[in-house]
Amino acid sequence: MISAVSPDFPLSSEEDKAAHLTASSDTQSIDTATGEAAPAELSSERVREIFSSIAPKYERFNAISSFGAYRAWLHTMMQLADIEETDDVLDIAGGTGDVAFHVARAKHPRHIQCTDLVPAMLEVARAHRQEGAGAGVAMDFSVADGQALPFADESYDALTMAYGIRNMPKRELALAEMYRVLKPGGSFTCLEFSTPPSGLWRQLYHFYLRHLIPFWGGLIAGDREGFVYLSQSIKAFPNQEEFAAMLTKAGFVDVTWRNCTGGIAAIHCAHKPLAPATESEE
Repeated sequence: MISAVSPDFPLSSEEDKAAHLTASSDTQSIDTATGEAAPAELSSERVREIFSSIAPKYERFNAISSFGAYRAWLHTMMQLADIEETDDVLDIAGGTGDVAFHVARAKHPRHIQCTDLVPAMLEVARAHRQEGAGAGVAMDFSVADGQALPFADESYDALTMAYGIRNMPKRELALAEMYRVLKPGGSFTCLEFSTPPSGLWRQLYHFYLRHLIPFWGGLIAGDREGFVYLSQSIKAFPNQEEFAAMLTKAGFVDVTWRNCTGGIAAIHCAHKPLAPATESEE
């Protein structure tokens, strides 16, 4: 099922710039494990440490801990992603390249820029690329913070992200940055862990997060405490409606989401509004 949020009226170009400047300067920083206010460095350094240590075993953990479901989620993400063969795509928090390689195989865009905060994760992605992943699509890799993207305004036709926004302590700033680098009319597709609507399913899921995710993390990656953080950050992340509202507030339109596996994860889709017509075009 796809759910949608009714956006407010699109901002004018001047209002748009002012709103995103305000987001950049006034955004709140949180502890991503709790959702409470905290210095951004607390979460950013924790994410660097955890993912640097587990990078070589991250993909194995995903496959085993999700019982393979994350592959189906990525397949659905590709079905929903509005990406054309002529597009330049930016993959944010791209990790070991899973999303970028899926985009390459499913959409064959002109170019993919795969970014991540953690160099060790990108090293795994580069190794996969050298082994033949990527379906022949032009692809580059670079270390970048999604909250301070090193790209010019309106540089990309499409943005993708999986399991990234949850780890960013300044989420409003991250969304403002994504909006900034996206071309008018461009698409944003985001896969993230979410909240099952069913109370019973939610209780079972939270039990799994609390007890089994740290167990799998300790067994597979040798880092039980790092995966305690993972389970905490999932529970603290906004639910589907709340994150959709954040996208709308950031200026995106056509905001929808589709639940996966009963809402354990959700795929959020949105677009940047088309530029308003000039007087000469009217």
